[in-house]
Amino acid sequence: MKFGTKVLHAGIEPDPSTGAIMTPIFQTSTYVQEGIGKHKGFEYSRTHNPTRQVLERNFAALENAQYGLAFASGMSATDTVMRLLKAGDEVVACHDMYGGTYRLFNRIYAENFGIKIHYVDMSKAENIVPYLNDKTKLVWVETPTNPLLNLIDIQAVAQITKAKNVWLCVDNTFATPFLQNPLDLGADIVMHSATKYLGGHSDVVMGALMYNSPDLHQRLAFIQNSAGAVPSPHDCFLVLRGVKTLHIRMERHSQNGKAVAEYLQNHPKVGKVFWIGLPTHPNHDIARKQMRDFGGMVSFTLKNDSMEEAIRVMESFEVFSLGESLGGVESLCTHPATMTHAAIPKAEREARGLTDTLIRLSVGIEDIEDLLADLAQAIG
Repeated sequence: MKFGTKVLHAGIEPDPSTGAIMTPIFQTSTYVQEGIGKHKGFEYSRTHNPTRQVLERNFAALENAQYGLAFASGMSATDTVMRLLKAGDEVVACHDMYGGTYRLFNRIYAENFGIKIHYVDMSKAENIVPYLNDKTKLVWVETPTNPLLNLIDIQAVAQITKAKNVWLCVDNTFATPFLQNPLDLGADIVMHSATKYLGGHSDVVMGALMYNSPDLHQRLAFIQNSAGAVPSPHDCFLVLRGVKTLHIRMERHSQNGKAVAEYLQNHPKVGKVFWIGLPTHPNHDIARKQMRDFGGMVSFTLKNDSMEEAIRVMESFEVFSLGESLGGVESLCTHPATMTHAAIPKAEREARGLTDTLIRLSVGIEDIEDLLADLAQAIG
């Protein structure tokens, strides 16, 4: 089944009680049972819910996985993966990552639960080798990274982790299953903030995990049920609806992202441009190898590298809205240093190239002429 058909049909059947083509919102907490232990597969909605079950099956199909789980947020999905670990275990993580993930790893698991985190520049897969030992249980990869759009060779990392019997989890939020499928490249778990492109309409917060191992499924589903960070039936309905247009939206996001990146690259007032589709990107060859297109996430700096000028530009946008998130149909502008990555100390941010003047764009699906005109008037 091709991707454009999967998003519409995989794991989704007409409602058996009514024939409704849209999955109903089963807004219930409990289910009447015929007798002790006699039920229709549903007992309590924290454990299972029919709307969520359809979405989870659809999630699995999108990543060519056997299993999928939905969570109340991307962070609760990430937290569930980390709950596979115990005190004394070690994690190797990419050094350029979402600030919320960094905060969870450092402030919760490193400080409170004795899990050691090594942050590594993974622009070359072999960079992780010195940090792998008998205590290493997980390698965490984000590619493309947020917000510097760095790229990591998933297949090359997977070859190393499999040889060491270490789990590899890939945050695939920026790429989406339409552009990249980490499980096919050797990853063990894929994580998505479904709040972003999977939902696609800035109206829901959700996370997802996809994977193939029955053992992992038993463990992760147990944590999902026991910890209880599950999404509501209505949120599941919204994401099911959003996913149906994922392939069409990602094509437009990628087209617009290309036009915006090329415009910025040629603008006399713009300094660096970060977009994985540019041939000048240091790991562009990795993008061409493991991705189908290059997406709508673009970051840039100004030649006038002052905070005041960056703020002036961001506050001058008329079509790009200033906000924290990404992946919606509308274009957004974000200041990572004070928004999405504020949890990372300034010295660490800057050591990784995330300066106070970096501007991140989530390029939406508006008419490209309007987006370019907005960039022109804001940058000046």
